Amino acid sequence: MSYGQGGPQSQWDPWKPHSQQPWSSGDDDGTPDWAALAEASETRNKRRRLLFIGGGALATVAIGTAVAMAVVSANSDDPHGGPTNLPASASLPGSAGATPSFAPTSAPPPLDPKDFISSAKKDTAPLSPDALFPGTRLTMGDTVYKKGATADTTTCVSAAGGNLPKILTANGCTRVIRATYTNGGIAFTVGVAVFDDQAQAAKVRKQATKKAMVRSLPGKGVKDFCNAAICLTTTNAVGRYAYFTTGGFTSGKNVTNKDAKVFAIGKDLQQFTFDQIYRRGQAQASAAANQ
Repeated sequence: MSYGQGGPQSQWDPWKPHSQQPWSSGDDDGTPDWAALAEASETRNKRRRLLFIGGGALATVAIGTAVAMAVVSANSDDPHGGPTNLPASASLPGSAGATPSFAPTSAPPPLDPKDFISSAKKDTAPLSPDALFPGTRLTMGDTVYKKGATADTTTCVSAAGGNLPKILTANGCTRVIRATYTNGGIAFTVGVAVFDDQAQAAKVRKQATKKAMVRSLPGKGVKDFCNAAICLTTTNAVGRYAYFTTGGFTSGKNVTNKDAKVFAIGKDLQQFTFDQIYRRGQAQASAAANQ
């Protein structure tokens, strides 16, 4: 081995024992070849990184194999069953022994609107002609009715005709509220008689089936009607209220069974009056439930 120019140089292998480190060619002044040393150091680092990477891959494979073996071992006793080393079912979440129990609860029953309109003690909401018969017009389906005069009296007999004054007095009538509605040449007066309880109103309904009627109420452009002519009259009751209708032609013409429009208007106004009284009960029941 020579260190002069032109002579062959041995290659230094950092991984080969006793190999000669390279030095710079030219004059042999003992100075190391720093470029060659740096290149050799980089070669060693690359080899070490490759070894570390390979070792990590092997470690990963080993861990994966261990898990697979554990799973196989857990199922080895029964190939169709699950793991056999689980705790007893009584200690598992969601099992019968761990089911939480709750005290039984129930919502209170809804308040009945009829209870509030069946007794003066509960039926305490303000009552007036405008409350029962609001607005200036009434629409029922496709039919529009114009509201005429209204009246409110505690002298019940003054608003009644035929046998009705005697019936109202005997059953303790305290008030009669009336309103008149018109459609074309037909006019109807609705009268609502007020009592202290439902039993009194129910008696009036039974007793006022014949020759008993609420008096027609003219005014506000509606002339007298149903004073001499034959008119349609109805009687009904809900809660502590008895309600009546009297209607016919404003021309004085008698009503007959063939006058379907008169009967239809009477039915509309009966339904409207019932709805208004029942809504009164609903409003009071709702207010009491929210207290």
